[in-house]
Amino acid sequence: MTQGYTYKYPHPAVTSDCVVFGFDGKELKILLIERRNEPCKGCWAFPGGFMNIDETVEQCAKRELEEETELKLDVLEQFHTFSEVNRDPRERVITVAFIGLVKQAEVKGSDDAAKAQWFPIKEIPRLAFDHDYILRLAQRTLKERIHFDPIGFELMDEEFSMPELQRLYEAILEVKFDRRNFEKKMMQLGILDQIEQEEDAQKPTFKCLSTKDFDSLFETKPMTGYSCNYETAQVLQEPAVEYSVSRGKNRKFRFNREKYNEMKEKGIFKIEF
Repeated sequence: MTQGYTYKYPHPAVTSDCVVFGFDGKELKILLIERRNEPCKGCWAFPGGFMNIDETVEQCAKRELEEETELKLDVLEQFHTFSEVNRDPRERVITVAFIGLVKQAEVKGSDDAAKAQWFPIKEIPRLAFDHDYILRLAQRTLKERIHFDPIGFELMDEEFSMPELQRLYEAILEVKFDRRNFEKKMMQLGILDQIEQEEDAQKPTFKCLSTKDFDSLFETKPMTGYSCNYETAQVLQEPAVEYSVSRGKNRKFRFNREKYNEMKEKGIFKIEF
């Protein structure tokens, strides 16, 4: 650390705060801590605290998050700096806020936090300091970024179903999507790999039949209507090329990060709803 520099004018203190979003498969949630000490003792707030003189704001955010909730995150993304003059009653404090995304995990309050708890996004209690405003801006930032960066995949298991992905996007954007339109849009992006299920691999697939093909399956029988021409049907049975192997709610997908990185480098990735 560089020594020998002192200044006669006052210095503001610097803190880091962590807005951590979690997803339990149904609801989007926020990680909060109950403050153990004054000011705002007993109030709920974001995990965070004062930066040490020998660390960066990023290091401070990760340290405070782990100290207060026992949750360790390798990636926290800085999204805004809050510097209102009277935002903290103790002294002049500037905070650098970070967004974290994680599958909902067990947390435990420690250090300066009496408790740590996940709250559904629609059931957030009144927050300490200016953390209500920080939360609103964090939500807005998340909604904006999800159109250009599939950040939501950090909140999912490695393998997930389309309904699970749709519930996540609906929770983040606070809208409802038509199931078929949502699936079509996500598949068109080219960043999802469908995982072939073992039971599906054993199922025969068929190509779609034209009217002529369909008519050839049957021959007219007087008084008895139609009977199937099994010989023709056997010839028409072929592996489907464009049809996915698995169809239905049990299909599983995996995020293709390599494909996404290629598209992002070319500047062609954007999700339009």
